[in-house]
Amino acid sequence: MSTNNQDPICTVDPYQYTQIKLNSDGTVTRSLQIPSIPATPDPASPSLVLSDDFPLNKTHKTFLRVFIPKMVMPSKDKLPIIVYCHGGGFVLSHVDSNFSHEFCEALASHVPAIVVSVEYRLAPEHRLPAAYEDVVHALQWIRDVSINQKCEWLSKNGDFDNCFLMGSSAGGNIAYHAAARAMDIVNDLHPLRLKGLILHQPFFGGSKRTGSEIRFINDPYLPLSGSDLFWELGLPVGADRDHEFCNPLVGDATGWFKRLKESGWRVLVTGCGGDPLIDRLIEFAARLSENGVSVKEYFTDGDHHGVELVGSDPSKQESLTVVVQEFVKSCMNA
Repeated sequence: MSTNNQDPICTVDPYQYTQIKLNSDGTVTRSLQIPSIPATPDPASPSLVLSDDFPLNKTHKTFLRVFIPKMVMPSKDKLPIIVYCHGGGFVLSHVDSNFSHEFCEALASHVPAIVVSVEYRLAPEHRLPAAYEDVVHALQWIRDVSINQKCEWLSKNGDFDNCFLMGSSAGGNIAYHAAARAMDIVNDLHPLRLKGLILHQPFFGGSKRTGSEIRFINDPYLPLSGSDLFWELGLPVGADRDHEFCNPLVGDATGWFKRLKESGWRVLVTGCGGDPLIDRLIEFAARLSENGVSVKEYFTDGDHHGVELVGSDPSKQESLTVVVQEFVKSCMNA
């Protein structure tokens, strides 16, 4: 899947693509205007999915946006819990960004599930593993809800025995690495029980370019220069793209795959043929399977990175939510 050819030249200016400006103090100024959507906690609202925000860590200014389908509110049925990490290259976007909010609404409605979207710290002000730690903190917060009932939607309607970590793009990377940290404290998370990982076009990389990265070098949705800039800003200072946070196949990957297999957690990996990441995702899913991990693949032809989030065809998002629904049900019934 990889190529040893000299790196090709991407003609896309990564700073224009991301609309960020580097500052001398190591921060960035973000100019990209992403429409935001406020939470809708009022049951009298016309929304079919209710949402509300809860503080996670005031020092870090992190919080959670919880989504629940209104139709289940009077029901005694328990819903699976999906902890969701939005995309944005570790640098951009928030839980209230329109594409993230609307996708969480779709998940909550169609799975159905209670979705807990994590407002994690962004790089480069907070480089990895800060975002991983924030997601683990979110899992601990959900665990505590079973006792302190700070969120009645979760305490009354959440199925703490069926929790899933999910992320899109950079959020898929975050969900994957947060899972590794969660496994180290799995007993401490009781009664919360993780059943699986849902990795939607997870953002992985490596020093060697893949064939798909070269084919789609100037891709408008994820150009190679933009991808490189995200890694430069997101990884620990001095780390290259073969750091384990970027490349899931380096280091003790086999040891982690073994632990993943033994845990019984299942993994869903999704991608599309028009995404520069596709070669990496196919290889990643294959390595999981080779190491005995129960993995389901959902790879489509054509399309582009983030098609289910920012694409013009709503059927793409609908198809993905059906796949997620089937995956969640299969894990719950196992």
